[in-house]
Amino acid sequence: MLKEFKEFAMKGNMIELAIGVIIGGAFGKVVTSIVNDIVMPPIGLLLGRVDFKELFISLNGVHYESLAKAKEATAPTLNYGLFINTILDFLIVAFVIFIAVKQLNRLRKKQQDKPEPKKIMVECPECLSEIPEQAVRCKYCTARQEPALEKKQLTN
Repeated sequence: MLKEFKEFAMKGNMIELAIGVIIGGAFGKVVTSIVNDIVMPPIGLLLGRVDFKELFISLNGVHYESLAKAKEATAPTLNYGLFINTILDFLIVAFVIFIAVKQLNRLRKKQQDKPEPKKIMVECPECLSEIPEQAVRCKYCTARQEPALEKKQLTN
């Protein structure tokens, strides 16, 4: 069982997945910082110095000065400001992934559009099989190909 687990854990896909999860977690932290520290402060300033982290509704009917004081009093709260930040996090991550996938698809399309170089095939004078022009020996009859022989070009 230990051997099977080792084989499973060391598969290339599993390691790539683990690396992707780790990088994704780090990327999520960066996006959260961008939203909380760069995007939301100017939006809050434009909306009259609103701090989105402090937007909440106390569900017990008591008014609290801040979310921290409401949590200190163990009051049930609806934290819609934090929800707005989370939605912005999601939208930024989704947009970045969209751009990355779009670029990958563009690169794949370019690779698919490239025509394969045509191989110039010639006839072996011994067995009349088609072989590449650069071949020194025929792969079918192993006859040595002489460069001085006149080669008849075949098309693919």
